[in-house]
Amino acid sequence: MNVISDSTTLLRRNFRHSIRNPVALFNSVIMPIVLMFLMVYVLGDGFSVGTAYADYATPGLILTTICYGVSATSIAVNSDMTTGFINRLRVMEVSRAAVLNAHVIMTVLRSLVAITLVIGVALLMGFRPEASFTQWLGVLGVVALAVLAIGWLTVAFGLAAKTPESAGMAAVPLMMLPFLSSAFVPAEKMGAGVRQFAEFQPFTPIIETLRGLLAGTPSTGPILTAVVWCVGMALVGYLWASASFKKRA
Repeated sequence: MNVISDSTTLLRRNFRHSIRNPVALFNSVIMPIVLMFLMVYVLGDGFSVGTAYADYATPGLILTTICYGVSATSIAVNSDMTTGFINRLRVMEVSRAAVLNAHVIMTVLRSLVAITLVIGVALLMGFRPEASFTQWLGVLGVVALAVLAIGWLTVAFGLAAKTPESAGMAAVPLMMLPFLSSAFVPAEKMGAGVRQFAEFQPFTPIIETLRGLLAGTPSTGPILTAVVWCVGMALVGYLWASASFKKRA
């Protein structure tokens, strides 16, 4: 019970910090919206994707939104470690797991708010999902899994970095991965080498799963692959973050 109560207390702390620093939410929302305008209205007609481009691009923008918001988590985790906040907790009856849990939960909540706003803009731009209520629940589940997986990896990056600045840079590869996936262009239309990378990297099955659910045509193969990737990334991130936390704290 101490873990739950301590996590709740630290989550309130992180929430207050987020309110004082709205740039994190702003970045995670504005950049995907700018990309949406660029891809749909500027470049969209240049791609043959077999459907309205807004319908094709929105699932990729959902994952891009998650990735653009995680640098704030990496910086916040590193700041807690380098400014002495963690050391102060060592002399208190506070669960060590609660510190990391609160950052991951805050990442999930911030990402869900940003994704809701991005989907709202996508609807204004012509996005027309055909998902049933059950399939929307599936979308929510996949998004939650993806945020947890990416969130734990980001926490691990933040703990491994030496400074808040380098912690922010450590999240850049996660921000770039959606552009090397099927988020905006079908993988089969990419050049050799890039195509194979896009087909086998973790974000492509997650995006294809969201695309199928939102279109009302889910496929078991991508769903299973996406779940395996998410669980694997979450496990690696959690174990890495826990080991780094014990070593540095």
